[in-house]
Amino acid sequence: MIDPEARAYLDYVTSLGLPPLAEQGAVEARRLNSLRAPSLAGELEDVALIEDGRLSGPGGPIPFRLYSQAPDRMLPPLLYMHGGGWVVGDLDTHDSVCRALARRAGCVVLALDYRLAPENRFPAAVEDAWAGLNWLRDHAADVGADPDRIAIGGDSSGGNLSAVLAQRSRDRDGPKLAAQVLIYPVTDCDFDTPSYRDAATGYGLTRESMLWYWNQYLPDEARRVSPDASPLRAPDLRGLPPALVITCKLDPLASEGAAYAEALRSAGVRVEHIHEPDMIHGYIRMGGVVSRARKSWDDCARFLHREFQAGD
Repeated sequence: MIDPEARAYLDYVTSLGLPPLAEQGAVEARRLNSLRAPSLAGELEDVALIEDGRLSGPGGPIPFRLYSQAPDRMLPPLLYMHGGGWVVGDLDTHDSVCRALARRAGCVVLALDYRLAPENRFPAAVEDAWAGLNWLRDHAADVGADPDRIAIGGDSSGGNLSAVLAQRSRDRDGPKLAAQVLIYPVTDCDFDTPSYRDAATGYGLTRESMLWYWNQYLPDEARRVSPDASPLRAPDLRGLPPALVITCKLDPLASEGAAYAEALRSAGVRVEHIHEPDMIHGYIRMGGVVSRARKSWDDCARFLHREFQAGD
């Protein structure tokens, strides 16, 4: 059973007759992804302050966008990494999500425009995300953020980067994180899970698409088992920040997201796992066409607010 609004969206995409990702290539896939973003987002929520900037990264300046509903106050910050298979997506494609989280969670959101594959393959995105996290800690006062209550989050490949950052921050004496928000995250490189079999086609993101994304990001299959690429493969998940994990049944990534939530829980991490039984991958930025997106914005905001309060 699929949500009717998600079904209508999929029917519309099918009617466009777009070629598979492998035939589009990265540049065309980015263009099409950006073209669809405004109609998917719908009416944007007002935020008191939205500013674009750049921070120093290992491959050059990294663009970011800052959101704050109360720029005259010091608020807890969320570092957000957008989804898009490490290949597509940017600050504009996920603008609606970041606006919603800034308003609803009462936090500063710093959205990071990390380098994309295949021009910049693994670990470029990881290193950019790591640079962004440390910059946020060191420059928190400059953006009205509390450096002692930093959260990280993202959807899909952005969820992957968030999970990796949480582990790296623990292991490399990085910022002590208040929370991690993992929205249908990529956590492993196993393409033979139950959800990869059950949701291989017909629900937007396909098994074939995920294979293509991985081949752009990290073509060396032997390196994919690194925890920096597949955080589910990490030998020790103890001591990581509280996690919200959102999974969707009609998504090839559902099994690995659920497996990561269970692995975190088994390691003693406080986990909230929300499973959407009738939802598809990518819906979090579809607030204009899939009303469940807005409910999930509220779910993320509620979780963040609770964890930020716990860190007071």
